[in-house]
Amino acid sequence: MKDIPTSRRQFVASAIAASAAAASRPATAAAPPPVPRALYGAGPDGQRVADLGDGTYRNPVLAGDHADPTILKDGADYYLTCSSFNLSPGALIWHSTDLVNWSPLVAALTKPLGTVWAMDLVKHAGRYFIYIPVLQPSRVAVYVIHADDIRGPWSEPIDLGLDGCIDPGHAVGEDGRRHLFFNGIRRIGLTDDGLATVGKLEHAHTPWRYPEGWVVEMFAPEGPKILRRGEYFYMIAAVGGTSGPPTSHMVTVARSRSIYGPWEDCPANPVVHTASRAEPWWSRGHASVVQGPGGDWWMAYHGYENGYRTLGRQLLLEPIEWTHDGWLKAKGGTLDRPLAKPRGGRPSAGPPALSDDFTQDRLGLQWCFFDPAASEPPRLRHEAGQLVLAARGKQLADSSPLLCTAGDHSYQAEVELEISPGAKGGLALFYDAHAHVGVGMGGGKLLTFHNGDEPAWLTQPLDGGRFRLRVTNREHDVTFHYAADDGPWLQHSWQREVSGFHHNVFNGFLALRVAIFAAGTGEVRFRNFRYRSLA
Repeated sequence: MKDIPTSRRQFVASAIAASAAAASRPATAAAPPPVPRALYGAGPDGQRVADLGDGTYRNPVLAGDHADPTILKDGADYYLTCSSFNLSPGALIWHSTDLVNWSPLVAALTKPLGTVWAMDLVKHAGRYFIYIPVLQPSRVAVYVIHADDIRGPWSEPIDLGLDGCIDPGHAVGEDGRRHLFFNGIRRIGLTDDGLATVGKLEHAHTPWRYPEGWVVEMFAPEGPKILRRGEYFYMIAAVGGTSGPPTSHMVTVARSRSIYGPWEDCPANPVVHTASRAEPWWSRGHASVVQGPGGDWWMAYHGYENGYRTLGRQLLLEPIEWTHDGWLKAKGGTLDRPLAKPRGGRPSAGPPALSDDFTQDRLGLQWCFFDPAASEPPRLRHEAGQLVLAARGKQLADSSPLLCTAGDHSYQAEVELEISPGAKGGLALFYDAHAHVGVGMGGGKLLTFHNGDEPAWLTQPLDGGRFRLRVTNREHDVTFHYAADDGPWLQHSWQREVSGFHHNVFNGFLALRVAIFAAGTGEVRFRNFRYRSLA
């Protein structure tokens, strides 16, 4: 089998043989400053949250990297999951009762599966399903997992035997038969139990195409989600590419009276689109449409924040309405101001604190390993109010660090650690093995890590049995502090600027996350991880 390209961008291009529109839609207005932190709500650790407490909210509804959202209405409850890429545990499911405040519930994937993109979370005949595209070394596969309770246990992944398909969208036709739609836009049948395919993958619709001259990444029709309302099936999809220029991604709509077509494109396409880099949210797309608790309608999708691509693609919520001729219309504009919350929602918990004293006997849902090996033994345990992490690799780059997702423009994190002989441990901001900055301790020395390297000229002696590390990120300017035992905080002489740590530079569709790590041999004991937003 031919090698599968390593970035999703390359794969989509080769899988659907699409070429981008060439050139230039004017987008020259100056970028505005980011929305001041004080205009958001404040959650645990001071994290910015969407709910303003006065019946309105400000996007994002989930700050930080929450790409490719799939949303399920289940009675009065809403559930959401997003791409988890090569992070494990993965497929974290979030819960809400008002569509604005979301709290993590359970990670449906407990073992490494590969690089997980753009899933679809559905409920059919009383059972929950997640359809999962996965980039693996030799193929792009599609799996399904299922559960009778959204909290699990979730089944082991079942390989559907499909190659070269991403962005599944589950649908039930007018005849009661189940289907999956994919990028391209293609369709294949499912068995009644949803655990195997029926028939062949076939062309389902020729997607709407934007005018020549628009500035986009590539055509890339993807993310088809199917909604049935009244006499029509509606296909909510995306074109334009999810990264690249700020004006790339967009939301399109088509409809049909039959799941088998023909499909009619909305005359107002695209219904969502970033028209200028001056807007606060870039590359808006990959939408799911859902009815709110009071009967109104909403669209959830992702976008990059102007000036903060490092945070990844964040979760956005926009009100929609249905026109007299049966099309949906987005009502949120550029999402540059607060919007009224969905009607009728019960109070709902928001994101929990990122801070962790490690006194629980399980890993908190804010944590995940970066690219762990499927066959490696368990690397952590909880012991006497400490998280004990076994070392892996030679340095930060190949250590499979533990990551947590930050959604603030400015923040500070610190941790205490003790290091066994032969080990290195530390605190970092981590995008991937090629893009990171961090400091650590090991062998009686203060160590520095930078983009796959451990510069010897930045190493300096530092004695102590217990260490404290702190990283401060103020709008991309990063400073480190360190302390030995109960000594004073000392500022590291090395500082960094990290605004370029994002997909357009390093590929991967990831985000810059806070990391703790253990490398070398032996183990590192962590205590009292503290995170706080800096207004």
